Amino acid sequence: MPKAYWIAHVDVHDPERYKDYVTTAAPAMQRHGAKFLARGGPFRDLEGDARARNVVIEFASMEEALACYNSPEYQEAKRLRQEVSDAELLIVEGVAEG
Repeated sequence: MPKAYWIAHVDVHDPERYKDYVTTAAPAMQRHGAKFLARGGPFRDLEGDARARNVVIEFASMEEALACYNSPEYQEAKRLRQEVSDAELLIVEGVAEG
């Protein structure tokens, strides 16, 4: 079964309140086996419109990635995130190994 990845591009308008999002999202991320591969580090803007923060999170499967997103814990975190940032978020399925 291929892994799946959340890919998020975010502009944070209130860094102090954004910490509340991170804290609130953590239980859902832990429960669904999220592995952060990139978390807002330096990047090169090559094409298109860029946002200041880029995040890539690995999950064991598309089902697990969707379950995390749809969980009550993450939905509460999403509400907080939307109050203090603008973002694009998508889930992409990885290439099957083998």
